[in-house]
Amino acid sequence: MTPMSAPVSSDRPFLNRRLAAFGTTIFAEMSALAGRTGSINLGQGFPDTDGPAQIAQAASRAVLTGLGNQYPPGPGVPELRTAIAAHQQRFYGLAYDPDTEVLVTAGATEAIAASLLALLEPGDEVIALEPYYDSYAACIAMAGAVRVPVTLRPHAGAFVLDLDELRAAVTPRTRLLLLNTPHNPTGTVLTPAELAAVAELAVERDLLVVTDEVYEHLVFEGAHTPLAGLPGMRERTVTISSAGKTFSFTGWKVGWVTAPPELVTAVRSAKQFLTYVSSGPFQYAIAEALALPDAYYDTFRADLAAKRDILADGLAAAGFEVYRPQGTYFITTDITPLGEKDGLAFCRALPERCGVVAIPNQVFYDDKSAGATQVRWAFCKREEVLREAVERLGRLAR
Repeated sequence: MTPMSAPVSSDRPFLNRRLAAFGTTIFAEMSALAGRTGSINLGQGFPDTDGPAQIAQAASRAVLTGLGNQYPPGPGVPELRTAIAAHQQRFYGLAYDPDTEVLVTAGATEAIAASLLALLEPGDEVIALEPYYDSYAACIAMAGAVRVPVTLRPHAGAFVLDLDELRAAVTPRTRLLLLNTPHNPTGTVLTPAELAAVAELAVERDLLVVTDEVYEHLVFEGAHTPLAGLPGMRERTVTISSAGKTFSFTGWKVGWVTAPPELVTAVRSAKQFLTYVSSGPFQYAIAEALALPDAYYDTFRADLAAKRDILADGLAAAGFEVYRPQGTYFITTDITPLGEKDGLAFCRALPERCGVVAIPNQVFYDDKSAGATQVRWAFCKREEVLREAVERLGRLAR
């Protein structure tokens, strides 16, 4: 009997050409490297401690009492949708109808994918700030759209958006602006003035906007400003956030979209054919988490700010140029002062040199040269882990 085999085409690869440029993610590569070498993993952005015990207990209680063990409602359980709407009102004064203007997703990553697949046609142009989270490029490609990067450039210790460059990037084919603030990987937080200029441009050119705001509660100086709250923006903005970064339960994959009914309906039309539904019991737990008192959010932010400073100071002492972030839990550094020029080679060699893993920023750029010497570090780790990493990195200076 002839064994079964997959059909083979001599002139057509198996992988869809839109995804041909996207192999194994850098996060998988570097995390595997950390495991093989026993290094401290400051690459992938996940905490090394769990979130509040009472929220974990809420998830356990949901499982044991049969809440969410079967398919939850497609838009999300009512308790969570109500909690998300209350969160937007509580922190930003934004009113959303939990029945028609809130959609629960499998993390922010699915929310981004569903939004782009729903709102884009092949050939549409999407302006995205680079360096960008890697799923942005893949999702734009899957939608058949065209990515148009606008680069955040280092200036005076931070990464800055050139508003003139943003305006010049808009063409008659531009359908959508994809923004991320607080911004991963640079830690930049767009100012109210910058956001006002973005809003003015979106209204003037009649553009849709998708905003990734998963680090909304990790702004260390000042406060987060949702773009949807600015004049003319609520009706054209899809706002995305998630529970993973705020409550340190990244494996639960609970995210959400808030937008006007027409946009939520469009996004839900794509989302229902991705995961359909997800995270049933965890949705009930996150509904409770969103109602935690202000003290939780304040303590969470202060703890991460202190950890930022431990790692930033250590990196500076080791010889890096450090861009101290205004938000998120990532620090971007430049390796040029160490006599290095290739961030990817540097990161691949670093575990053997120091026993620490980081991420090369160049993988987040279309223009690889713009990020060639940049390296990203995650500080959402226990203090003793960060101090040990700083000690190891000190070998570079010695």
